[in-house]
Amino acid sequence: MSLPPFELPASYGTPDGAKHPADAYQQAWNLIEGSAPLKAIEILDPALSVEPDSAALRTLRAWAYFKSAQLGRAEEDLTRLVERDPTDVWARFALGRVLERQSRYADALPHLRLAAVMSGDAEHEAGVLRVERRLAETAGTLDDLT
Repeated sequence: MSLPPFELPASYGTPDGAKHPADAYQQAWNLIEGSAPLKAIEILDPALSVEPDSAALRTLRAWAYFKSAQLGRAEEDLTRLVERDPTDVWARFALGRVLERQSRYADALPHLRLAAVMSGDAEHEAGVLRVERRLAETAGTLDDLT
């Protein structure tokens, strides 16, 4: 699962001379790509205090939380993103994956299904099938899937 490309508006900035949120975004992106999501979170937190409504910064932080297995925090950011924009396919799919990793299959399935329908992406469809199978296994109805 990789993030869609995001660009921060040129109007983003800080009046007190702190690090520009766009710079924080780029630096955090590079850290996540370099397998340092915890360091990325350290950079993103102050940027989000400057721009708390930035979907781009929140999405990147959610990805960093996911990559560092901070699933509860990832869920919080992703839930906020999905509430603000229910058509955000990446956030919807990522929320489904976070819930799946917490073995909350019934909660994950609606998000994964919506992402699959909205995108037609094979990875999203595979997520639906995987979670449906897990639910069937836990319910003892695996034979119903064949």
